[in-house]
Amino acid sequence: MANTAKGKVCVTGASGFIASWLVKRLLESGYHVLGTVRDPGNHKKVGHLWDLEGARERLELVRADLLEEGSFDDAVMACEGVFHTASPILTKSDSKEQMLNSAINGTLNVLRSCKKNPLLKRVVLTSSSSTVRIKDEADLPPNVLLDETSWSSIEYCESLQIWYAVAKILAEKAAWGFAKEHKIDLVTVLPTFVIGPSLSPELGPTASDVLGLFQGETGKFTVYGRMGYVHIDDVASCHILAYEAAGAQGRYICNAVVLDCGDLAALLARRFPSYPIPKSLPNIYGEQSYDYDTSKARALGMRGYKGVEEMFDDAVESLVGHGHLPTENASTGSLL
Repeated sequence: MANTAKGKVCVTGASGFIASWLVKRLLESGYHVLGTVRDPGNHKKVGHLWDLEGARERLELVRADLLEEGSFDDAVMACEGVFHTASPILTKSDSKEQMLNSAINGTLNVLRSCKKNPLLKRVVLTSSSSTVRIKDEADLPPNVLLDETSWSSIEYCESLQIWYAVAKILAEKAAWGFAKEHKIDLVTVLPTFVIGPSLSPELGPTASDVLGLFQGETGKFTVYGRMGYVHIDDVASCHILAYEAAGAQGRYICNAVVLDCGDLAALLARRFPSYPIPKSLPNIYGEQSYDYDTSKARALGMRGYKGVEEMFDDAVESLVGHGHLPTENASTGSLL
């Protein structure tokens, strides 16, 4: 625990998968955290935040909605830093246009509130590595090392109907345009696929995909193909470093390891033999060999990333603990 308070920061969408870990680490570092959620009174959604060390003394939860103009004004005005991790709540009935507009307008809504606070030091926006890596083969040569100057092809994402990536690209680019126009100190963090324990018993999309793989569902990870992976605790650390480092600027890829989906499945099938994980997955994209240049994040202080085994060990322990997966019997290799 830190001995000194570090000031007040806002975390949007505080009950989310990444945001909850960020709140946890910020509290442990001595910050006063003002978290925005859609319903502060919904204990099922926010109860895990009140269980965090330091929460009773230095956590406030207030209502805000990404799609309500001015909804974040009061929260942002009370803080000297903002971590914008929230994503709009989307349903299967939402059209492509609704999804894209929600992502862009939600981000701009938060930044409009940030513009009104003259004492705001910095905004850290959670983006995604999907804004960097999705290109057709002509733009993704063998063994290419992708860095923060790379942007995914919107046209290629649209041809594959990867609307999540399109939304992330458009939202981040809109944020950069707004920040430049209004002289906001903006830094973006681009995590790869985030693995690890969920503080909330309710699973978000990422943890649900991992649960599916351990239940024998192959569709999602087959579509993901070659992918970077990173522990959620490292993602939280990267956000805090990006906020605290005086010279931080631009985009930061946060990644520990890149694996083909088949190699990941084989590794997990060996490590967790009791679960119905396929020993291989089809390669639907042909040979991919890209990796990430993470030197920019290392220069911030990101070193010693947790490995893929620890990521999934922690994820499985969490899924078992929350009752989503049966317990693996290490001695017999069966499920309890």
